[in-house]
Amino acid sequence: MALAADIFPDITFRLALAADPVAVRTGLARIVASGPFAALSADHRATAEIVLAEVLNNIAEHAYSSGPGDILIQLAAIPAGLECQIADRGREMPGGSPPDGVLPQEDLPEGGFGWYLIRSLTRGLTYQRKDGQNLLHFVIPA
Repeated sequence: MALAADIFPDITFRLALAADPVAVRTGLARIVASGPFAALSADHRATAEIVLAEVLNNIAEHAYSSGPGDILIQLAAIPAGLECQIADRGREMPGGSPPDGVLPQEDLPEGGFGWYLIRSLTRGLTYQRKDGQNLLHFVIPA
């Protein structure tokens, strides 16, 4: 799937980072300072930061739990918001698809809300495993 930024390269941001907590934190700071983020309102920037932090931390924690790896991020400012494409070569999502994102009914000591947030704050979320890569695509509405 072509990202809008492939057609309009002046509104794109691309970043490769290591899938570890420090690199994710540093990468997220670079993402927030990028051009596509500047096109969003302050509220939408906060939402986008939450979503991207959840996605990137999930990849670092789960897809690469058995060893190092890289995450590739591509963002584009589009009229509908922020288009995001995230790729990694970590483990495939269990069952070949992202979790449902149903709000957990029981108290959890940590976690359990990430996919609920991701799914409720994005539109058009798709996932596929292609050529040994996990490809996640979504739009964070503006």
